[in-house]
Amino acid sequence: MSITASTLAAARSVQPIAALDDAAIVAHLAALPDWKIDGGKLARTFAFGNYYETLAFVNAIAWIIHAEDHHPELTVTYNRCNVKFDTHSVNEGRGGLSANDFICAAKVDAIFAQRAPA
Repeated sequence: MSITASTLAAARSVQPIAALDDAAIVAHLAALPDWKIDGGKLARTFAFGNYYETLAFVNAIAWIIHAEDHHPELTVTYNRCNVKFDTHSVNEGRGGLSANDFICAAKVDAIFAQRAPA
């Protein structure tokens, strides 16, 4: 089965989880073209028209990331939210990327796609 944004968004995070190898990271990243690897983390910056829209997005993703029990690093400014996922518990506690990072990123993308047009 190929990896797509839809299959990732439909999946659930699981524990415990193994780190992905480089080939698997490349395959997962292909399904989420707006995301990149930044300092070993899966990262994307979301842009908004104002602070209210930014906070509404943060609140919406808070619901899903809490339900998935997989919490990203968020940097929130007036009209941007930078989201970075990684899994600190893989690689014997040294951290890395897991399927959970890509699952949650796809769910965050789905929420962003539902926002009201500007």
